[in-house]
Amino acid sequence: MSKSTGKAWPYAIAGAITMVFGFCVATVVVTSKADIQESNDYMTHYQDADANANKLIKERIAFDKNCKIEYIKKQLSADGTTIEYKITDINGNPINNAKLKVLVSRPETHTLDKDLENPVVENGIYKFVDVSFPKPGVYNLIAKVEVGNLCRFYNIKADTRYSNAFEF
Repeated sequence: MSKSTGKAWPYAIAGAITMVFGFCVATVVVTSKADIQESNDYMTHYQDADANANKLIKERIAFDKNCKIEYIKKQLSADGTTIEYKITDINGNPINNAKLKVLVSRPETHTLDKDLENPVVENGIYKFVDVSFPKPGVYNLIAKVEVGNLCRFYNIKADTRYSNAFEF
């Protein structure tokens, strides 16, 4: 039986440290090349939305106490469709002077994002006419509505292939 001199374990530890460091560098390199899309649920960077989360929640509560917004469900079509929202006060009276901006976005990429502004307003119904979608599938319809000093975001997932849409 031969006796170990004890010189092998420092090499093993150095090799393990080098290997862990190499894996860390490889992880950074691979993830930096990944096409990661930031969330745009509040038409801003997620860091700003996170920093102002309490303010956004309070604004939504104040808006919901005084006004209502609803997406008028109609089938979306990739070729050209009308996107409609109904904005009323708490008693159901139409509001025709709200500012409404809608961002149409695919969940997986921002390259096809489209801003919709200046809708046609008729009796509290805000219409964006002849909106086309570049490809079929799921879209996020992110609306920002302002009535006076009240503000609210109203996010809908809709699909050009099916008639159902839902708030998220």
